[in-house]
Amino acid sequence: MQQDTPFEIAGRRFRSRLMVGTGKYRTNDDMVRAIEASGAEIVTVAVRRVDLNRANSEGVLHHLDPKRFFLLANTAGCYTADDAVRYARLGREAGFNEFVKLEVIGDQETLLPDTEGLLAATRTLAGEGFTVLAYTNDDLITALRLEEAGAAAVMPLASPIGSGLGLLNPYSIRTIKRRLKVPVIVDAGVGTASDACLTMEQGVDGILMNTALAEAADPVAMAHAMGLAVEAGRVAWLAGRMPRREVAMPSSPVRGMLA
Repeated sequence: MQQDTPFEIAGRRFRSRLMVGTGKYRTNDDMVRAIEASGAEIVTVAVRRVDLNRANSEGVLHHLDPKRFFLLANTAGCYTADDAVRYARLGREAGFNEFVKLEVIGDQETLLPDTEGLLAATRTLAGEGFTVLAYTNDDLITALRLEEAGAAAVMPLASPIGSGLGLLNPYSIRTIKRRLKVPVIVDAGVGTASDACLTMEQGVDGILMNTALAEAADPVAMAHAMGLAVEAGRVAWLAGRMPRREVAMPSSPVRGMLA
């Protein structure tokens, strides 16, 4: 089996290749138990959508111990580069680290990224010392430009946010992974464990998911399944799958068979 390499972003190593979000859970208890069951270290928090007062027992941050989880601020809900930059700065001022998951949404119906705004915000934030993890579409050219703009990781979507449609374009994801030097982490669209496994089999460095856990009938069980699937997909990619063939091949040798 091919030797694995550590999951590393901007010089920081992480144990788990699964990253999870904190939105849409029915209760904060469901959220915490699901995160724990997933085995994830990196947990994203939407700066624009949560109460940044950790003392508020009803708020998300009150239930997330920064000594246990690496809290990753994200700019979800931002539709301009200026807004995304503003909320990234706010997150850092509120006590988050220098890492930021950068989202600049271009269309309210599809929630697809605004690539022009994303590039502008990446340049600004990278210039200010942020470690930018840029959420983008599954387009190679945009991914390359984000890397050039200073992104520490590029996060192409598997399919639209919250759709649960799974990995729609494996070829694009493999191409982005092959061409970029920074980590490639697939974000958005994974719906169930088989989607996660298939995505990791493309050789990507990790997966970020939220809705697949929060909207599952049993978020804790689904989180556990996703943790296993991410690990299985990674090991399968390292192992190297058999070639696809259009004809049957016997699994036992023909020569030497008893007459």
